[in-house]
Amino acid sequence: MSAAALTPFIAENKNSGITLPEETCPVCTCVVCGCESVGKTQLLASLTGKLPVPENFRGSTIACETYSDGDLRWTDTPGIVRESETHATRIALEHIGSADRVMVVVRADRAREELPALLSSAAGKPGFIALTFADQISRENEIETKKLEKALGVPVFPVDARKLKSTEASAIRDAAASPITEAGIFPSHLPESLPLPKTTKTTSKNFWEILCSNPLASLLLLFLPAMLAILYTNSFADWLYDPIANTIAPALEAIATWPALPAALVGGDYGILAMFPFLLLYAIPSIIVFSAVLAIYKSTGLIDRLSYSLHPLLRPVGIGGRDLVRVVMGFGCNVPAIVASRSCHSCSRCACVSAISFGAACSYQLPATLAVFAAAGMAGLGIVYLVALAVTTLVYLRFTTPKILRLASNAIVSPPANSLNLPSWRAVWREIASNLKSFVIMAFPVFVVICIAAALLDYLGILTGLSGLLAPALALFNLPGDAASAVVLGSIRKDGIAIGLLDSSGDGLKVALTTPAQVLTAVYLSGVLLPCLVTVFTIIKEMRWKFAAKLCAKQMLWASGFAMIIAWTGALLY
Repeated sequence: MSAAALTPFIAENKNSGITLPEETCPVCTCVVCGCESVGKTQLLASLTGKLPVPENFRGSTIACETYSDGDLRWTDTPGIVRESETHATRIALEHIGSADRVMVVVRADRAREELPALLSSAAGKPGFIALTFADQISRENEIETKKLEKALGVPVFPVDARKLKSTEASAIRDAAASPITEAGIFPSHLPESLPLPKTTKTTSKNFWEILCSNPLASLLLLFLPAMLAILYTNSFADWLYDPIANTIAPALEAIATWPALPAALVGGDYGILAMFPFLLLYAIPSIIVFSAVLAIYKSTGLIDRLSYSLHPLLRPVGIGGRDLVRVVMGFGCNVPAIVASRSCHSCSRCACVSAISFGAACSYQLPATLAVFAAAGMAGLGIVYLVALAVTTLVYLRFTTPKILRLASNAIVSPPANSLNLPSWRAVWREIASNLKSFVIMAFPVFVVICIAAALLDYLGILTGLSGLLAPALALFNLPGDAASAVVLGSIRKDGIAIGLLDSSGDGLKVALTTPAQVLTAVYLSGVLLPCLVTVFTIIKEMRWKFAAKLCAKQMLWASGFAMIIAWTGALLY
């Protein structure tokens, strides 16, 4: 029995003193599927007014977002971007055996292209259709909508997800919670011709769409705000670091008088309080700024344009335009970028996470890297480092991603012409809040655990021992053994690159690196050999420990090979 069917009984008996057991009020589950950027998230947010809860489909590794809405439970499947992902959506729907309904979401002005594949995935299941962006179709299309309902045998709701009316929300909820006997069933065989709404907008492109059709301009639009965000957030952090450090200095001095072990765990070089300014100043502002920039791009539709323009350039290495957006987000913090990869399907998510782990220099890593170059008197190596990181990441992905992602036929869905909108500030805030929530829930506890673990390892002398064991192997990279501490610390947390290489004053290097090639190799190896522990724990939580272990082994092997090439090529040049 559905929640809707129980409503009269509950209303009749709510004052009778009868207590209904919890199991008599079952939660109806409605699975939501559709292409990416059709407004699913906006529609579900407007329906529920809540942030989603992440989980995996039962019996699968496909990630989803779940929205609670009273007696309804909306489960949002990853949006389809590439042709290879329609099959993954079908598998996702098969794994939801307990789902009461399926809501197929398509753009009203793209229904002709999107609807057939989605209806095929939902064939035989009870459900209904939501046509988003209804403001872009003519008002005379109500008759066509009724014809579409009759042809498919399921309800069809044209809506503007940004301005969802209460009557529309109620109608959608009623369809999701209606008894099985009253539900429409998606047909197994589609009619030869479907009556579909016609768009009121012209197909001519505006200035921004013409600009985004150029891959070079798309790269600039994507990376320029990201680079400005890195520069200004780091400058802001540098400006505030000394005042905050001075504020907590008395507390650290008092902690230094404690017994050795608790003093090391809370203060010292790696303790929780000692590392708090780094978390507060370098991670959180970067997450906020990157989330805001990308949320604005997503809300306006620019993300679709940029992704479509860049996809042909990236497809040969096994990632797509959308994946590059998430990699750029990783320059703020890898954690929300990996969490954002939930909207990828299992076939493409692994490649996206690998790209973030290998090539996204986060807000800890990049400042530490630039500080080392500046202390060595080789600030120009910053550009060389970013180029080397980009090239090696592309090569790494080319030889480690599945072949299906590199096929020429694996195109992404093109965005409709003249589809750019003004940003929805409510959606921007929701995106920022969601990313901050993910960071606080997932990354912050891990950060605390890592501080304790690193402080304990340092107290026990294990970090020094690991550095000693690694030192002889650094000869393979034309590096002195003293650089081992930077490699070990950089594998734990990315600012360890600076801790291991800079002297106590921060004005010079404490390791004898005499040539630019040695400095570049030391920084590259320390930063790329392994993802930091926060990233590793996030990958384990999101994608299981086996994938994380394989990723770390693969990244270590390839990063070592690239570092050797950098080292010995540089040795020949100097």
